[in-house]
Amino acid sequence: MPPSRLNQQAFLSLLREASAAGTPHHHHAVLVKLGFHRETRVNNAFIQGYCATGRVADARKVFDGMAHRDTVSFNSMIHGYAMSGDVGSARRLFELVPAPTPVTWTSMVAGFCRAGDVASARRVFEEMPERDLVSWNAMISGLVGNRKPVEALGLFRRMMAEGFAPNRGTVVSALSACASAGALETGKWIHVFVDKKKLRWDEFLGTALVDMYAKCGAVELALDVFTRSRARNTCTWNAMINGLAMNGYSTKALDMFHQMELDATAAPDEVTFVGVLLACSHGGFVDVGREHFDMISKKYGIRLILEHYACMVDLLARSGHLQEAHKLITGMPMKPDLVIWRALLGGCRLHKDVNMAETAISEMEATCSGDHVLLSNLYAAVGRWSGVEDVRRTMRRKGIEKIPGCSSIEINGSIHEFISGDKSHPSYDDIHAKLAEISTKMQLQGYVTETADVFYDVEEEEKEQALGHHSEKLAIAFGLIGGPPDVAIRIVKNLRFCMDCHKFAKFS
Repeated sequence: MPPSRLNQQAFLSLLREASAAGTPHHHHAVLVKLGFHRETRVNNAFIQGYCATGRVADARKVFDGMAHRDTVSFNSMIHGYAMSGDVGSARRLFELVPAPTPVTWTSMVAGFCRAGDVASARRVFEEMPERDLVSWNAMISGLVGNRKPVEALGLFRRMMAEGFAPNRGTVVSALSACASAGALETGKWIHVFVDKKKLRWDEFLGTALVDMYAKCGAVELALDVFTRSRARNTCTWNAMINGLAMNGYSTKALDMFHQMELDATAAPDEVTFVGVLLACSHGGFVDVGREHFDMISKKYGIRLILEHYACMVDLLARSGHLQEAHKLITGMPMKPDLVIWRALLGGCRLHKDVNMAETAISEMEATCSGDHVLLSNLYAAVGRWSGVEDVRRTMRRKGIEKIPGCSSIEINGSIHEFISGDKSHPSYDDIHAKLAEISTKMQLQGYVTETADVFYDVEEEEKEQALGHHSEKLAIAFGLIGGPPDVAIRIVKNLRFCMDCHKFAKFS
């Protein structure tokens, strides 16, 4: 190897270290002095180094000054633009590439996904003349990251059908999609695939499985995976603690946290205490919640975040300590977000405290339809119909429309989505018949429709019909007629269940 080549190799190694340390610019003058500024390979390394440290403009200066650019030059620059959120510049440069490779196309897909423009990402993906596994992973991961889990699972199945074998990255993204969509059967299939293909089981894969099972309500399966996992990190413990908490196993969640403390192989972090406080909230453990809230900063030196306050406000509000919850909000060192105010509103609704609800609404900087509907329902529950009408007028004046409820259910590996009041599902007639059958049986058992949450100027019969078309009821009915017998029905919904649907689910 000639000396110049040796020097170039040494310089590239030095540049990689500088990029990792965030200081590639410190060596740029040396590049020119040693005569490497004409070397495409070295310039590519500088582009990558500058982009990795957020200095995209400097990377472009290097790119523009290159005597010769190869595919790596274009790919590196496009990737840098895409990851910095400048999708427009990435697209313009993409159109100048002489011969785009799968890497070039994938950079655009990832960039659009990162910018939240999933439609453009999907269009670029479908236009690709050739796709590799990285391309599929980028699109699936992008869909998951943009909260389109059903579409992500559809693409995952298509990838398999086209002969691509998933790797660990694909599997982790697909499991995340299953967790978001409540697709337990697909998640179980992926678990079998992992074992059959003997994919390397590490903290990330184990955590993804625990999280998927927990969010699908299969707590025992989540515990089984957790127990069998030899490699656990803080995220694994967090997935299990939060999973137990969100499924109502409050005492077990707190026990799991104490096991984590005793185990001492993974330190609790901010997310750990979100799960701990959530467990206290669901269990109604007010004093325990106060104790753990205090220890976050005092014992562990962890900075309190919005989610900690949201959980604590929820705990206090649910337990009727509305004044203490409001005092906690007003004393926060950071600006409370809508989630925190809505936690207080939820407590106001539960304890029918109209005055505190009005205070919360007035102090919220922005509100959505759900906040106004909650206040309206609270007015209706205490018989203040003038308040209901005031809320209606406010919603009309501000152009606020009620967000329709959307529920999904997995049947035989397929996700079926239902919108409240929607009659477009192919099995709607059978669903409607099943709802009528269930309602008749429930009324014979003494069930009375909970109509308090429906606007006051609607007749009782109309109220019952409106409640009968809520998305979760449609999904439950479809599960009863389309799913296998003696199998738990799992529903995922975008909004909270109304009181009537809670009762309906228990009777069903």
